[in-house]
Amino acid sequence: MTVWQFCICAGLVFLIAEIFVPTTFFLSMSIGAFLTAIVAVWIISKSILIPAFAVFSLLSLLIFRPLLAKNRVDKKENETGIQGQYIGKKVKATSKIDSNSGSISVYGERWEARSANNDEEFAEGEEVEIVKNESLVMFVRKVSK
Repeated sequence: MTVWQFCICAGLVFLIAEIFVPTTFFLSMSIGAFLTAIVAVWIISKSILIPAFAVFSLLSLLIFRPLLAKNRVDKKENETGIQGQYIGKKVKATSKIDSNSGSISVYGERWEARSANNDEEFAEGEEVEIVKNESLVMFVRKVSK
């Protein structure tokens, strides 16, 4: 097996590893290996190819990672869609709400609710505004007019 063929095989192994590992690290190494394979067609010195692989991998990591990261959604609330769908919504309390208990109805669904401010309490039927959520509990405050 020639050096350039070895580099192609290494690039394919890194590409397969990228499929199973959710980072762009192995993608950069794969690109580095493929570019090194192109150089290895003319140069077979390992003292040149190993640093070339390192440089190509590092450059592809620095170039492609920020481009691919722009399209990623890192916020947990965007993954669940809860922030966009519920936060800021004005709803009616279905039971008394304080810092320890309460419930609201949103889009026909019953949610546990707590007062966002520990000193506030809301009566059943009072209109409140959702300000945040933690797991299955919505935190509400008095509707700002």
